[in-house]
Formats: sequence, structure tokens, C-alpha cells
Amino acid sequence: MTDIHTQFIELSQLRIGMFVYLDVGWMDHPFPVSNFKISNQGQIDTIRALGLERIRYAPDKSAPAPGAVAAVHTENKAAPPVESAAAFAARQRRELLASQQASLQVCERQFSQAAQTFKQVSDIVHAQPDQARELTEKLIQGFLGEILGEDEAAIRLLSEKAGEKTSLHSINVTVISLLLGRAMHLSKTDMLDLGVGTMLHDIGKIDLPDRLRWQDEHFNHAERQLYQEHVLHSLNLARKMGLSANALLVIAQHHEHADGSGYPSHVGGDKLSLISRIVSLVNHYDNLCNPANPAFAITPHEALSQMFTQHKARFHAATLTAFIRMMGIYPPGSVVQLTDERYAMVVSVNSARPIKPKVVIHNPSVPREEALVINLEQEKSLCIHRSLKPLQLPKAAYDYLSPRKRLCYFFERGLEIEQHEDGGAKP
Repeated sequence: MTDIHTQFIELSQLRIGMFVYLDVGWMDHPFPVSNFKISNQGQIDTIRALGLERIRYAPDKSAPAPGAVAAVHTENKAAPPVESAAAFAARQRRELLASQQASLQVCERQFSQAAQTFKQVSDIVHAQPDQARELTEKLIQGFLGEILGEDEAAIRLLSEKAGEKTSLHSINVTVISLLLGRAMHLSKTDMLDLGVGTMLHDIGKIDLPDRLRWQDEHFNHAERQLYQEHVLHSLNLARKMGLSANALLVIAQHHEHADGSGYPSHVGGDKLSLISRIVSLVNHYDNLCNPANPAFAITPHEALSQMFTQHKARFHAATLTAFIRMMGIYPPGSVVQLTDERYAMVVSVNSARPIKPKVVIHNPSVPREEALVINLEQEKSLCIHRSLKPLQLPKAAYDYLSPRKRLCYFFERGLEIEQHEDGGAKP
């Protein structure tokens, strides 16, 4: 699938048949998804009431009425001034950068909304368990409205400021688990159970002392046992919330392993439900990349390698294979060196086409805040040569790329204009 060419238009230009993108959080609009084809005037009126100054739409996916084409392209009636190649490239680059930044801002706003919802659920779960369940289900239904759409989904790396420690882990594991569930063709019912169970898998940690909420290799035996009891605390709260049996299994089994080496029940093999296998694996991955002590963090590339070479027996083979295929060899957050010896950081992986991800390249001639995300799939002569640890980067490249001490993931859809590594754009 080719990346979608989008452009900005004024709200007065909206017409039935246009395929539009709402670059706001999914809780800031009433539609079930954030990108769709306008089918009636009521949708146009609703969009105009959102308070946006302009909106993105995809001409290639739109089928506007004849009058819409004339309305959007009125300027074509008069012969436009001839635009030089340099001016055209500069304009396309500005449009691409604006679209790229808008997409990232949407992801970060949606992550922030999810973090706020998670905190609200944590605050009320004891006193209002039914409302806590309803909030969680609404949140996951919003996720699914995006993830189960017709476009491909990409795993996006966000800035570290996007979420604090408690919500970051739960949202990371939920987002990646849902993307993996989609890749494994789960039913919508299983996807809802997977999302709800995963978002609440650690909810019982609120009943632990603060110092025991994050696993530490220096725990003594008694402390380790108390920490592991968070699974039972989570399960008790989930029962009070009235979660489905499938969602309860996710919570009960998120630390179990296929070889029986997990806890608390040491079950394995076929006794692990399909969606529990997903959460157990993704939970382990995120704990490797985002441990309690950042000094012990390993890179996403190292985490995948370790899981495959050293701990393969812990995970269901088909689930691990699907996970590695989805995340690619270099998951978002990986620091790499390209075949032309420049340094880059992977920021987005298309879960359907993960071999050549999207990267930000260290380029001293371009300010960091103006760096374009380059799609390596479109660069025939450029690919990744090797993965690096952040401390292996030269200082200039480290400062420019700003490798994350905590990896914060979300999903994005509706990709923009195709671009080439030289900074130009393809109309």
C-alpha cells in the first residue's frame, strides 16, 4: 500500500464524499473513528462545530460531488504562476513537516487522554467498580475504532513526556497487544477482552506499598512474594468490576509462561488462553525496555533478540513469531546506523510492512525540530546496517536523536505524502 497523499483545506471547503482526518483526540469528537469518508451534511456540520481552523483530507480516497471539486480547486480557473522546482520542493517539504507534526501531536494527545482515563479508573476502582469498568471499556473501544479501521496501523514512538511511569507501562502493553491481536486476526470480541484485560493487568498494584510497585532485583524473598501478589489484587478488583471471563484470564495469567516458569499458578502450554499468551509476551518485552531502574534497560532490538535466543521456551511459538514479524528487527526506539554510515533512530514501524521502518536521521544541516521522518521503504539505496546502544552514538548524534530513557508507544494511522531521503517530497 502506498502512503496516502493528504492536504489541508478550510472547513468551508468540506463536501460529501471527502475522506477526512480529524487530528484531535478520539474523545474530542463524536465519531467512532478519526478518519472516514463524509457521507452526509450532518457530519460536515459536526466537524465544523469542533472549532478546527482547517482539516486534512485525502484526494485519492475521496469521491466528492462535482461541485466539491470546483469548490476545492477554484484557484485552477485562473492560470497559477509558474512555480520553480526549488519552490515546489520547499512547499512540499513544509506541508509534509506540518502533516507529520500534526500526526505526532494527535498521538500524544490521545496517549495523554488515555493516561488521564487510567488514573481516573485507578482512583475510583475501589469505590465505583462499575464506573471504572465502563470508563475502561470506552477507552478500549476508542482504541479499536482506530486499530481495526481499513488503513494499516503503525507503531509510533512518542516523546518521554507523553506519560508518567504507571500509565506508560499499561498503555504501552495495551497498544502493542492490540496491534499484535489484529496481526493475529482476533475477533472483535477477543480484541475488546484483550484490551480491557491488558489495560487493567496491573491495577492491583495500587494496593501495594509504593516501594513494592515495581519489581526490583534486590527484593528479598518476602518482598518478592508481596510484589507477586499484585496479580491476585488485580484479579480481585477485576471481579468486582464485573469483567468477562476472558479478560479475567488476561489479568490472572499476564506473568505466566508457556514453559510453566511464570507465576502465580505456574500454568503453561495450552492452559494459557490465546490472548493471555499475547499479554504475557508483550508485558515481558516492555519490562525489558522499561524496567523500574532505567540503568538496566536494554534496547528494543536487544529485547527481541534476548526473547528469541535466550527465553524462547517462555513464549508460545506462533505468538512470538507474529510479534517479531510485526515489530520488525528494529522496533521503534532502536538506534541504528545506516548503510551510508549516518546515525538514525527508528520512530515508526508499519505493523504490516516492518522490514524497512521510518527513521529520523542525524543531519546537522537541518534543525532537529524540522527533521523529516524518512520512510526507508521508499529509499532503494538506503537501509539499516546495524543496531547500536545509545551510548555508542557520537555526542552530536546522541544530542540530536535524543534516545529515550523510557520508551513510550502508541499507534498512528493515515500516513502522509511520500518523501525521499534528500528531503524532497513526491506529489
